[in-house]
Amino acid sequence: MAAEAVLTKGSAARTLAALFPPGIGVGACVVGQGGPLLGMECAAMARAVPARQAEFAAGRHAARQAMAGLGLPASPIPMGADRAPIWPAGVTGSITHHGTLALAVAARADTLALGLDAEPDEDLPGDLLPLICDSDERGWICGRDRPLRWARLIFAAKEAAYKCQYPLSRTLFGFDALTVRVEPGTAALTARFLCPVAPFAKGRVLHGRFAFAEGLILAGFSLLQEPVRADAASGA
Repeated sequence: MAAEAVLTKGSAARTLAALFPPGIGVGACVVGQGGPLLGMECAAMARAVPARQAEFAAGRHAARQAMAGLGLPASPIPMGADRAPIWPAGVTGSITHHGTLALAVAARADTLALGLDAEPDEDLPGDLLPLICDSDERGWICGRDRPLRWARLIFAAKEAAYKCQYPLSRTLFGFDALTVRVEPGTAALTARFLCPVAPFAKGRVLHGRFAFAEGLILAGFSLLQEPVRADAASGA
């Protein structure tokens, strides 16, 4: 099934919005239809091959769509030295690519971070299973139809959770740092840290959602600002 089918305007908005809390902007773009780059984005792609330039432009176009959904103007989203997007002040977001498709989500400052990943709706190669899934995750998928399809979902969930935590930790880590739990009935995901990754303590849980949509497996995680209690705000 063609991944581009998710790009029908209403379908893309509904599919992505369902992965995140209310108030998140969403965007989608076919690679090759991204339009011009802005500002420092051009410098980031000056030496890239044409295929990478097209992929990058599609991702930035999708990101600007997501910001427009929040009522924000089109702004450059350059790439940092760590290759992560540098969002405008007061904005956070996430960009993902698969094949000819780029998707993005964005939020204002009341959201700490977002993480989005798109993978093909295909079985994970069996030789990757012990690299991606821990023993608990392998035990869970073995009880389901097409266990390697669910392993692919766990892969997508770990990628999305990693992208969500990275703006706060700036730490690289492997698949063994998180364990994922999937709730098929509610499309809910949790990713629990198996070791401390400052500022995240061991045992800290991130919450997300997933969808199977038009040949894609999508996973999204979000970190919201903690509400300030009235007694804390007053200094009591």
